[in-house]
Amino acid sequence: MNIWMTVLLFLVGLVLIVKGGDWFLDGAVWIAESTGVPRFIIGATIVSLATTLPELTVSVTGVLQGEVDLAVGNAVGSVTANLGLILGISVVCIPSVVSKKQFNLKAVLMVSGAALLLVLCRGGGLAFLPSMLLFVIFAVYLGNNIVDARQGMAERREEHPGRRTVSHRQMAMKLGLFAAGIAAIVIGSRLLINYGSELALLLGVPSSIIGVTMVAIGTSLPELVTTLTAIAKKEASMSVGNIIGANVIDLTMILPVCSAVSGGRLTIGSQTTALDLPVCFLLCCIAVVPPLLKGKFYRWQGALMLAAYAGYVAVLVM
Repeated sequence: MNIWMTVLLFLVGLVLIVKGGDWFLDGAVWIAESTGVPRFIIGATIVSLATTLPELTVSVTGVLQGEVDLAVGNAVGSVTANLGLILGISVVCIPSVVSKKQFNLKAVLMVSGAALLLVLCRGGGLAFLPSMLLFVIFAVYLGNNIVDARQGMAERREEHPGRRTVSHRQMAMKLGLFAAGIAAIVIGSRLLINYGSELALLLGVPSSIIGVTMVAIGTSLPELVTTLTAIAKKEASMSVGNIIGANVIDLTMILPVCSAVSGGRLTIGSQTTALDLPVCFLLCCIAVVPPLLKGKFYRWQGALMLAAYAGYVAVLVM
């Protein structure tokens, strides 16, 4: 394929994710408003599950094709990119206040997932049975979201007992918009990943580095697009909930699934155990400690996350 076609497909992917992000967030906001579920919870559940589809697809496909370093690097690197780059941008732009009731447990689960993954992978592999501990964290996370969603809906019913019901036509249009946004983001992300990775491989960049940088950022594009759209529309809670939720899913679901697919034990490279996972854990701590203690994010915190991510990428490049 010639260079012009590669550039064209790259630009098509870019247009798809930008427009898809707009549709996706509009649909998510409508779901929150029509059901009464808080925006943070919608971001942490429906939005985060949808935006982690690229990471799950790329990692499982990588394992099946024998590209284990790329698969592992993608899963871990996506969390690092979500925090260091995407949440960093979000916090610098909108240093929002958080609801401790909605935020605290989810933040602790994210840090616990990163810490547990760091411990389980120290021996150079992730066995399937021990990785079930990560699934326990994932189950607690989902259970907590269900409880929060029910409480939010109950509170909304008490505040607006006689609110107008939504027409089936409007529901179909909004859910269709939401689904179209997901499809556009996933297809656009795949175009960017495929042709970006192809160029990197031609330049001789190792697959482990491609996994934690280019592919990780590429598969994090849905979160980035959702975050930038949320910033533009002043929906900070949706953005933070999406990033925290996506990270919990990345840390506690993707690698255990990859371990099962790989035959019961996933090989973990030395770069992942010595650099990628410690940096991931460090960024988790930077991201959640100030909101846990003070109930809000700070611009200096976002700048620190961006600086830490820039330093991490610089170490990889060197």
